[in-house]
Amino acid sequence: MAQTVAEKILSRAAGRPARAGEIVVARVDEVMAQDGTAPLAIQVFREMGGKQPFDPQRVNLVIDHSAPSPTESISNLHHMMRAFAWEHGCRLYDVGEGVCHQVMVESGRVGPGSVVVGADSHTCTYGALGAFATGVGSTDLAAALISGHLWFKVPESIKVIAHGPLPFGVFAKDVILYLIGRFTADGATYKAVEYTGSAFKELSMEGRFTVANMAVEMGAKVGLLEVDDKTWEWVQRHGGKDFTAFTSDPEAEYSKVVEFDLSELVPQVARPHRVDNVSPVEEVAGTKIHQAFIGTCTNGRLEDLRLAARILAGRRINPRVRLVVAPASRRVYLEAMREGILAALVEAGAAVVTPGCGPCVGTHNGVPADGETVISTANRNFKGRMGNAKAEIYLASPATVAASALAGEITDPRPLLK
Repeated sequence: MAQTVAEKILSRAAGRPARAGEIVVARVDEVMAQDGTAPLAIQVFREMGGKQPFDPQRVNLVIDHSAPSPTESISNLHHMMRAFAWEHGCRLYDVGEGVCHQVMVESGRVGPGSVVVGADSHTCTYGALGAFATGVGSTDLAAALISGHLWFKVPESIKVIAHGPLPFGVFAKDVILYLIGRFTADGATYKAVEYTGSAFKELSMEGRFTVANMAVEMGAKVGLLEVDDKTWEWVQRHGGKDFTAFTSDPEAEYSKVVEFDLSELVPQVARPHRVDNVSPVEEVAGTKIHQAFIGTCTNGRLEDLRLAARILAGRRINPRVRLVVAPASRRVYLEAMREGILAALVEAGAAVVTPGCGPCVGTHNGVPADGETVISTANRNFKGRMGNAKAEIYLASPATVAASALAGEITDPRPLLK
């Protein structure tokens, strides 16, 4: 029976052959929740009669969305998470450790062939490591906490073949924004998207995480990249355990196969208020901005900060612009310090905040004012996403965001990269 990667991973986890459209009960390898979702999951866990998580060492609780806590009520929720983790021996990533998705891929707990559920929609990030990783609600997460299993409808698969090489000044964020613009926000609803071809192969692991992270922005259940030497090097470097990689059979069935030539792609920008409202940078160049943000689970990694510093080093941001930078994790923060990246960004006028979600979620740190325009490396630009429904958010690569912070308006970064 020919199978796709998604079908093979769920077959292993379910202990029986799984085909698209079937319902399976699968064993989960890791469970994750963050401070926006974990408190409800803990509450439902208790209401369901849960006494002990199925395996505390495979339960990960991350305080990243409102970290450090901005209010008394959120502090109480953080206390609930800490108390639960300490009582049951779960893995706790406290304030300053970083964004849940970054600490998960750095932990060595996730790798090829894994099944991971997280109470956060961007859990699909781990698909860059060849894992079937997907977001679930707090109630489903509570069930997984108790049983170590969860039911899935096996998704149909879409194969995306992208040819390169990518042009100078075009990055992984430009690639995925372009694809989302072509697919639209619901063009891959409940599908497993397989990203193949030379354009994806040439990406670093950091770039692959960016692509997998935003699979959900086209509606996908999971986004999967091919496991190769770069993948295994990442897994080994981060102390990963033994994993098994899967590849799709040549005769596997896909609901759709689409092919793109990205050799002439230009920097892309998503305009308010939809992620699929995408255009080439020249169509929005000159739009005045008030704030720029570099960070998030999409683009807060070392490669992203290094790229921004390459543009900003020795220069000063526009005096009418605020630049906020949130490293994706403590490890990224420390490495950026050692390389002098943070010094270059701060000297250029950036404000560096605690590793975590930062302004992206909109609960604290960098909430824009009414009528202000923000350009961000985040993955969403819906109304109210950064805490103010009367602001406008544009999405772009770290290079485009850094260049725009210098100019005070949305700017093509390529001249500054030469």
